[in-house]
Amino acid sequence: MANLARQLGVARTTVIARIARLEKNDVIAGYGVRLGQDVFDASIQAYVGIKLAPKFGHDVQKRFARMPEIQFLRVVSGEFDYVAWLRTDSPERLNDLLDEIGALEGVECTTTSIILARKIDRTG
Repeated sequence: MANLARQLGVARTTVIARIARLEKNDVIAGYGVRLGQDVFDASIQAYVGIKLAPKFGHDVQKRFARMPEIQFLRVVSGEFDYVAWLRTDSPERLNDLLDEIGALEGVECTTTSIILARKIDRTG
């Protein structure tokens, strides 16, 4: 807080109050850890486009929520219904996870793109 206050040229208590207000108004929804490149380099990451049969969205989401390797799941427009970002510790685990996803009732097809390198990252 002190560093931020110095950079902004305001009192530390002002920064604390403004951040508290942002948290209260759900502008800041939470805090987390941003993993370093070494952690990412030690894992296999992939984006998976997922096409569903009609009316299976809710059931599939519930099953995906129980798969810890799914880092995020987004509803998208276009060819796919969802895009998921997966992170696993090995190619074998990625293969098994893709098989699990493809075998879920309601999943019609998937398309996987393995992440080879991180070039620009503005996720904070």
